[in-house]
Amino acid sequence: MNTASWFPNTTLMAQLATGQRRGDIIILWSCREGKRLADAVTYCRKYGFCPNYVNCNAPIAVKMMGHDSRKIYADVYIDDKNVR
Repeated sequence: MNTASWFPNTTLMAQLATGQRRGDIIILWSCREGKRLADAVTYCRKYGFCPNYVNCNAPIAVKMMGHDSRKIYADVYIDDKNVR
């Protein structure tokens, strides 16, 4: 990734944190793993967004579905690579 052309979406991170305070469960789904994933979570926390779960379904979703799907279950999906 060329970090010179990439900027954190701090507005989105603030909105996600607000949602969490309202009781929303926020899952960070990333293709990263190992140190790169840990760095991404640290980076999010630096900007005030602390995901409830990382790269896994919330236990309540697993219970509701009766299994742990590889696809993350959500009411809303936000893609940081989507058209802005």
